[in-house]
Amino acid sequence: MATTARDKTPGQLFALVFGAVYVLIGLLGFAVTGFDNFFNSSANEILIVFPVNPAHNIVHLLIGAIWLAGSRTVSGAKLANTGIGVAYLAFFVLGLVGALEWLSIESGINADQMLHLVSGGASLYFGTAGATARRPVTA
Repeated sequence: MATTARDKTPGQLFALVFGAVYVLIGLLGFAVTGFDNFFNSSANEILIVFPVNPAHNIVHLLIGAIWLAGSRTVSGAKLANTGIGVAYLAFFVLGLVGALEWLSIESGINADQMLHLVSGGASLYFGTAGATARRPVTA
């Protein structure tokens, strides 16, 4: 029996949607950067408003794949969302001090940092308190 979106928990839906978006962003990133100069942080290659390089694209593909794989089960979604949430919040802190420049992420507060903060916070929420919360059924 196939499962529908109605059968999935909020945590599973979050992991499914964010996983698909991150895989798409990783693939689109390669259209901008190509496949050479993997750790080049000075090429000024921009996807929307975010600087990217091939290493950054691979990170997005991997994170998207983890989210997609986790979305299959309730426990998998909780684990993926919690782990990625903690990782992204750590990336936020590391980015503030300039430890992620090898991924084309400049130090300080910028678009990448805000995305890490929002993605990390939302992911952590859907890995914990919002993982299985259900909305009331309305007629």
